[in-house]
Amino acid sequence: MSTVNQRLEDLRMLMRREHLAAFIFPSTDPHQGEYIPDHWKGREFISGFNGSAGTAVVTLHSAALWTDSRYFLAAEEQLRGTDYQLMKLKIEGTPTIAQWLGKQLSDHSVAGGSSADTSTEVGIDGWCSSVNAVKELTANLRREGGLTLRTNLDPLRQIWRNRPPIPEQPIELFPMEYAGESVKDKLARIRQALRDRHADGMLMAALDDIAWTLNLRGTDVHCNPVFVSYLLISPKDVTLYINNVKLTPAVSAYLRENGIRVDAYENVVRGLKDYFEYNILLDPDEVNYTLYQEVKRKQNLPGGIVEEESPVKRMKTVKNATEIAGFRSAMLKDGIAMVKFLKWLDEQFTTPTTPPVYPTEISVDQKLTALRAEQPLYRDISFDTIAGYGTHAAIVHYEATPETDIPLEPHGLLLLDSGAQYLDGTTDITRTIALGPLTDLEKQIYTLVLKGHIQIEICKFPSGASGTQIDILARKDMWREGLNYLHGTGHGVGTYLNVHEGPHQFRMEWKPAPLVAGMTITDEPGIYLPGRCGARTENTLLIVPYKDTEFGHFLQFEPLTLCPIDKRPIIVSMMTAEEIQWLNDYHQMVCERLTPHLTADEAEWLRQACTPLIL
Repeated sequence: MSTVNQRLEDLRMLMRREHLAAFIFPSTDPHQGEYIPDHWKGREFISGFNGSAGTAVVTLHSAALWTDSRYFLAAEEQLRGTDYQLMKLKIEGTPTIAQWLGKQLSDHSVAGGSSADTSTEVGIDGWCSSVNAVKELTANLRREGGLTLRTNLDPLRQIWRNRPPIPEQPIELFPMEYAGESVKDKLARIRQALRDRHADGMLMAALDDIAWTLNLRGTDVHCNPVFVSYLLISPKDVTLYINNVKLTPAVSAYLRENGIRVDAYENVVRGLKDYFEYNILLDPDEVNYTLYQEVKRKQNLPGGIVEEESPVKRMKTVKNATEIAGFRSAMLKDGIAMVKFLKWLDEQFTTPTTPPVYPTEISVDQKLTALRAEQPLYRDISFDTIAGYGTHAAIVHYEATPETDIPLEPHGLLLLDSGAQYLDGTTDITRTIALGPLTDLEKQIYTLVLKGHIQIEICKFPSGASGTQIDILARKDMWREGLNYLHGTGHGVGTYLNVHEGPHQFRMEWKPAPLVAGMTITDEPGIYLPGRCGARTENTLLIVPYKDTEFGHFLQFEPLTLCPIDKRPIIVSMMTAEEIQWLNDYHQMVCERLTPHLTADEAEWLRQACTPLIL
C-alpha cells in the first residue's frame, strides 16, 4: 500500500469514529496564505500533491483532488497509484466539490452501510478555512442533498505523525530606507480607513499585511519573507500575537517604541474575547472561520462584525516613492544577473565540449541562483524556479526534481520562470529561450505569446479600470488561432514581500479590483501544448500616469524588468509595426540601463541580443 493510501486509511478510521461522511482539505493555513508553513500543509500530506493550489476531498470510499491548469500534468503524476481522482478546474464537465460529494454520498447511502456510510456530515478544519469559503461551501452542500458542514475538527492532529512544528525563526526589522513609511504613519492610515468603514478596529490575519504594516520581515514561509502572527488593532491599542521566541531584543525594543503590545500567538482567541470596542472589521476572505465564530459568540460587542475587505490589501499594493526606487534597484541587480546567466547559457551551446556536456534543468536553476546571490542585498529566491526544457515547458508550474531532471540540447525552447528577494524589492521574470533550431510550431506559439505580452505593455487605460477588462489584449491573437491558457495573465508583486500580491490582477474571470498608479503587476501570457512545447514571456510592470483628458485620468505601464527578450524564435511577419517598435525601444532601454554595470564581454553580448528587429 502506498504511503498516501495508508494515510487515507488512517483518516477513514477517524472519520468513522466521528461519524463523518467526508473531509475536505484546502491548501490554506489559519492566515489564508497561498504559500504556507510546512505545519499546515495538510492537503499535501493527505494527497501527496505539492502544488500551491488545490483541494483534496476524502470520503469513506473515494477521494478526489481539484486543482487548476498550472498543475494538471504534475497532479496526474503525483496522484498516480493513489485513490485520488484528478478534477480539472475550469474544464467543462468537472463537478464542483459539493456536486461530487452529493453524488458520492448519495450513491453509498442508497447502497447501505454503517452509520458513517449514511452520514450527511462533511468535515473541514475551521482554523484553515476562511469565513467566505465556509459560508459558500455550507450553502452548496445544503443544495446537494442536504449535506451539512462541521468545522471543529482537525484530524491531522491525530494521524500526522512527526508533524512539523509552527516555525520559530526570529524576525527582523525592515529599514525605513526601504519601507518609506513608518509603522506609526501606516497605523494612522489604517485607523482612518477603518473609520471610513464605520469600524472601531480590526483583526489582521494575512501575514504579508502584518509584515507590511509593522515594517518587519521573517522567514516562516519558503520564499516569502513573512512570519506567523495576528495583529489586533483598536482605536487605542495594537497587539501582535506571536510566539515570543521569534522576537530579538532589537525587535522587542522597536515594538515597545511604537506602542505595540505583544502576546502569545495562541492567545488571539482570548484577545478577541477581551476586545471591548463597539464593532470589529473581519475580512471574510482572510480571517478563518473559527476566529470569526469566536467573535460572533461575544455578548459585549453591540456593533457586531463589519465584514469587509481589509483596507491594508489595497494600501500595500500602491507603492510609495521609496518602494518604487527599491523596485528599480532590485530590477537592475536582477537584470545584471540575468544577462550574465543568458550569456553563460549561450556559451554552453556555441562552444560545446568534446564530447558535448550540456547543462540540465536543475543546473540551470543553480547557476542563475548563484549569479543572483552575488548581487548586493540578495536574500532569497522569490519562488521555486521553473526551468522546463522541451515538453517540460508545457507543464505550467513544472519544477525539476532529480527524477525528472533532463539535460538541455542544442534545439528547442527552454522556459525559465524565476525571481529573487532583494532587501529593496521582489522580482519575477520569465524568458523562453531558443537553444538552437526550432520547429514552426515552437516559433508560432512563441510569437503569439510575445504579441500578447506586448499588447498589454502598450495598453493605455482609464484609472480604475479592472485587469479583467485588459486581459483580453494578451489573448486576442491566440484566440484567432484557437489557442488559450487557463491561468491569469498577471498579478501584483510585493515590496520585499510575497511575489503574488492582490487583489488586482489580469485574469479572464471577473476581478473588480481597480488598477491605479503606483501598483506593480506582472504581464505573463503563455501557451502550453502538452507533450510538445510551451512558451511564456513575463515582465514586472509599474502603473504610471499617461495623460489627463476631458474623459479622465489615463494610465499606462512601464516595464521594470531589465532583460532582453529572445528575438531568435520570432516570426517577424506575424508582428505588427507597433509591436516591433515596442520591442526595439524596450531593448534600447535595457541596453542603456544595464551596460554600465557589465564587463566589456557582457556588454557586447547584450548589444548583440538587443539589436533592432526589422519588419
